[in-house]
Amino acid sequence: MAFAQPLLTLLQRIERGLDAIIQPVVFAGMAALIGVITLQIVSRVLFSAVGWTEEVARFLLVWITFLAGTLAFQRGRHIAVTFAVDALPLRLRSLARFAALAVVLAFMITLIVIGYRYMQVQSFQKSAALRLSMTYVYAVIPLSATIMAWYALVDMLEVLVNGEPSSVQEGPA
Repeated sequence: MAFAQPLLTLLQRIERGLDAIIQPVVFAGMAALIGVITLQIVSRVLFSAVGWTEEVARFLLVWITFLAGTLAFQRGRHIAVTFAVDALPLRLRSLARFAALAVVLAFMITLIVIGYRYMQVQSFQKSAALRLSMTYVYAVIPLSATIMAWYALVDMLEVLVNGEPSSVQEGPA
């Protein structure tokens, strides 16, 4: 599979580019969440409560959770019980990892479809304080599922070329 190595290298570069975009977005979201919650606490103690802070904090938390989940998936940091797979011979281990990634990919494709439909169903609804279309809030579901599906595809190609995905080869950081 030497012909697949240049393609795999390109896909890994795109994966790192996505990571370089998502990581600062999650960091900025966390900083904004801290700022909004601090404003909420200070305004409740010293003045009257600022009404929109609770809603913004909730929406930020949803977006941060889903986007950080993509980073965890890309790094192989989601919870997993691997002792049975790790005990298998290399060929069977690769087959088991490929099958697991195929299941993840199928789930992500399903989540993309369901998330998009849900986003469309909620498009008429506006948030209470900000009057923001809920489409923007729920858009993170198909977006993050699409990113994780991409990561799963790259990992599947890595299993085919190298025997296991790079997130497994690198180990804990």
